[in-house]
Amino acid sequence: MGSTLIVAAIVAISTVGQVVSEANRTKQDEAFQQWWGTDFQWKFDELPTAGSVPETRMPYSGYIYPDTAGGTVSALSKYDRAFNGGRYLATGHERWDTSAFQEQTSEVRRGLFGRTYTTRGRMATPHWHGHCNGWTSATIRHAEPQNSVVRNGVTFTPADIKGLLAELYIYNEMNVLAGSETYLDAATFHTIITNWVGRGSHSIGMEADPGKEKWNYPIYAFASSNGRISDRQVEVKMNIAYAKDSRGEFQQSPLIKAQKYFHYYLNLDDEGKIVGGNFYRDSSRIDMLWIPLSPKESRQPGHERGNPYIKVDEILSIWRDSVPEETRRQWLVIDQPEADRVNEIPEGLASLVPLQQFPTPSVEAQAPAPPADDAVAAATTTEAVATETTAAVESSTDELSIEAGATTETVEGAEVTEPVAEADSEAAPTEA
Repeated sequence: MGSTLIVAAIVAISTVGQVVSEANRTKQDEAFQQWWGTDFQWKFDELPTAGSVPETRMPYSGYIYPDTAGGTVSALSKYDRAFNGGRYLATGHERWDTSAFQEQTSEVRRGLFGRTYTTRGRMATPHWHGHCNGWTSATIRHAEPQNSVVRNGVTFTPADIKGLLAELYIYNEMNVLAGSETYLDAATFHTIITNWVGRGSHSIGMEADPGKEKWNYPIYAFASSNGRISDRQVEVKMNIAYAKDSRGEFQQSPLIKAQKYFHYYLNLDDEGKIVGGNFYRDSSRIDMLWIPLSPKESRQPGHERGNPYIKVDEILSIWRDSVPEETRRQWLVIDQPEADRVNEIPEGLASLVPLQQFPTPSVEAQAPAPPADDAVAAATTTEAVATETTAAVESSTDELSIEAGATTETVEGAEVTEPVAEADSEAAPTEA
């Protein structure tokens, strides 16, 4: 009797949650239709439980070019020599930009009798300001540069080219799918990941850490398990794999793999469509999911704050010459510039390549456990799944996986670096 009451309480907690607003639903529908030419999927059972970009489109771990270290001045100095007649115009703008946004520093000190007080210091550029969103955009939209390229007597190495791409995208337009002003809710998080990474095999940007500091990374894979709480509610555990930044720019960059663990429930309507949900307390939370768009010229709509002394066509031309055509032919992304459509495929990713033509990693799914015969066992679905579910990292076989008593999905080529702790079966959801 006691355990039944506990389970009932857990289920009761799960019935509350955020509801997907009509405006948010319309936003996801319109964005997916715009870039893919097909419908955004809201039915839970129709969405994949695992997915990844193909091996040929894996992101590289680039440098964030911190403002405190001068940003991208090294690459821009070469650009100025090649294209601006040796006048350090792009470099000068970057030096201004990296010092233009300063904050007053503060320090907490301990005084007599254990009392603390805060002292305010000089104005300084925050340590976290940099080009993480520029690198994230570049590594989603472009294959890693492989060869050095000469322009007007100046040699641009692969590391230089990556620096130019990071500068090109730092203020360029992006399509914010969800988040930014408020925390990302569970239902929107699940549907974006499963539609974009799962159905489309397309990397997306993630603003990873709620709070003042903004850290952006490219998501390239996910794997999940789920268990039914009721006909109208499902519990989900998901790992996402993403590329971390490197501590410097390399001629041949590594892929530094990392992961985040998410634990949430979803509410469904009578058609099985996702209408809301919430995260449990043991779940990660993130601020925003976004997709980078094609670069615009500086001071044009969509790139008003960009460096005015660099040209999009010049930088993309250098990148194209640094990457074999065969590689570029496989690097299919939304909003692709005309010059990168090596197969002369018309605009729009659905026309560019239908969803089903994207290589989808093979998965091995364990059939769901048969339903329990008695009412008490059926009522303990949430507790059983939470207890039996473990998140495993198979680094030796280069896999990212979530294993559960209900289902198991594995993504090939999505190795992650750190294990995820098991979930607390009685973890209560957090309200956003």
